[in-house]
Amino acid sequence: MRYFPLGDAAIVVEFDSVIGPASNEKVQLLAAYLDHHPIVGMIEYVPAFTTVTVFYNPFLIRYADAQARLEVAVQQAEGIQLEQTTRLVQIPVCYGGDFGPDLEEVARHNQLTADEVIRIHSSAEYQVYMIGFAPGFPYLGGMSERIAAPRRSSPRLIIPAGSVGIAGLQTGVYPIGTPGGWQLIGRTPEPLFRPDMSPPTLLQAGDKVRFQPITEKEYESWEGLEA
Repeated sequence: MRYFPLGDAAIVVEFDSVIGPASNEKVQLLAAYLDHHPIVGMIEYVPAFTTVTVFYNPFLIRYADAQARLEVAVQQAEGIQLEQTTRLVQIPVCYGGDFGPDLEEVARHNQLTADEVIRIHSSAEYQVYMIGFAPGFPYLGGMSERIAAPRRSSPRLIIPAGSVGIAGLQTGVYPIGTPGGWQLIGRTPEPLFRPDMSPPTLLQAGDKVRFQPITEKEYESWEGLEA
């Protein structure tokens, strides 16, 4: 692992250069420790795939002191246990059609049928490695290589909120309408970004996710219930 500065008021703790459950668990351990034992001058921390970035007030603590305190925090974090009550969040998804215009392309790329892609995608249990890119966008680990697909050569100018996509070995859900280049295989009626709630995102780093296939009629009914 290594420590390095990010600008003049942040320090990055990198546990590994390879994304995986082991390095992400260390990220979650340090994040859990900092929740209860913030270092002097800490403003906030941002967990990612393999790193935790700590932003601090440079008028209260110098970089060298911040690193020294974080080194202690990392050692202390190794001795704690993450909560065993990890949330498992079920997210309904209507696959294919107008909701998943790239489902057939993902199937062709992997020499599978659309139904096989749906079955594989919805049978896995995913871990939320981090939230980023857009408010509430979850980067999920644990997707099968059998349905991996490259990003689109030409990104879309706007992707509807709730769209479920695949890019490489990752899958995720667009929480708001944004441009994007992921292959879209479905859409959920469940809002992931909820600005009027606390926290404002459905998912948090460390959560587990399973996708539940639903029909278009169920999607429309779900939207009606949400409204």
